[in-house]
Amino acid sequence: MGKSATTYSAKWKLQPTKLIRVPQAIADETLAYARYLDNQKHKHQEIRNNSVDYELKSLDSTPDLQKPINIASVPLRSPFRYPGGKTWLVPYIRSWLQKKKTAPSLFIEPFAGGGICGLTAAFDNLTNYVLLAELDENVASVWKAILNGQAEWLARRILEFDMTMDNIKNTLHGSQENSLSLKERAFRTILRNRVQRGGIMAPGAGLIKKGENGRGIISRWYPSTLARRIREIGWCRHFIGFYDGDGFDLIQEYQDDEDCVFFADPPYTKAAKRLYQHWHFDHRKLFDALSSCRGDFLISYDNTEQIKEMAAEYGLAAKTITMKNSHHAKMNELLIGRDLDWLNPL
Repeated sequence: MGKSATTYSAKWKLQPTKLIRVPQAIADETLAYARYLDNQKHKHQEIRNNSVDYELKSLDSTPDLQKPINIASVPLRSPFRYPGGKTWLVPYIRSWLQKKKTAPSLFIEPFAGGGICGLTAAFDNLTNYVLLAELDENVASVWKAILNGQAEWLARRILEFDMTMDNIKNTLHGSQENSLSLKERAFRTILRNRVQRGGIMAPGAGLIKKGENGRGIISRWYPSTLARRIREIGWCRHFIGFYDGDGFDLIQEYQDDEDCVFFADPPYTKAAKRLYQHWHFDHRKLFDALSSCRGDFLISYDNTEQIKEMAAEYGLAAKTITMKNSHHAKMNELLIGRDLDWLNPL
């Protein structure tokens, strides 16, 4: 008996196959969508498998609190070059989630920014689903475009962009934000993130001058790398969602779900006004909100007496993490949670 085009396994990347019947009027459309899902989920599985292999080679135990994380050992997933980014925290996020008895059903990052921790949880199969939220409308436009089917357009736009000063200025200042389509606004945001000093997108931030190795304005523009990261996130979009609203509302919505975990990286108390558009933040409200949740949570903060005292007031554990900033200088930051016993002792 011959094999049909729908059941012949060699034509499908994900196996085994199953024969199903659909109305003839929608057969072609159904088959086309099935092949699309087969291809996308196969790519996503390859990404996840590669992440797991990398993880087994690069992380054998909880990182040493006293030794700064080597950023070069951490897979970079985010399309953003974000001030206050948390690439250095990725091994701790992995350790936190891996040491749980069961993987959480939902990982929420209510103040996502560059979203590296949520992306890690999704790519490394450390949770069933990731939900990101970001109040900054420009940053949000990037997540919404990628996760709503515009990843390929955005990747191609980056690859085809002619990186001249005239083109940069025309793109950044040519139209009002509210007159742009979602995907064009997303592209403008990524461009701004890559050509302004330190990746800072707050009002008043200037363009890169000398840049890395004296390469000037193009020194942080890596089109092939950015396109690859965006495509990979797009392939994983069935496992990542975006909440278009205030992260506090998202915390409240899931506060009674004990199988949900939260990672919060709020604007820090010292440099927030210089770095972010939405820099004003109610830190006590965050402690109130997360302390009321049934699920576990982890918060990263700048190492200040104010935050240490607030953590103690709420009966939370706080430990100091040594990290390196973008200038390779050692700095100390805080991790805060209900239980930090999974961390190495000081």
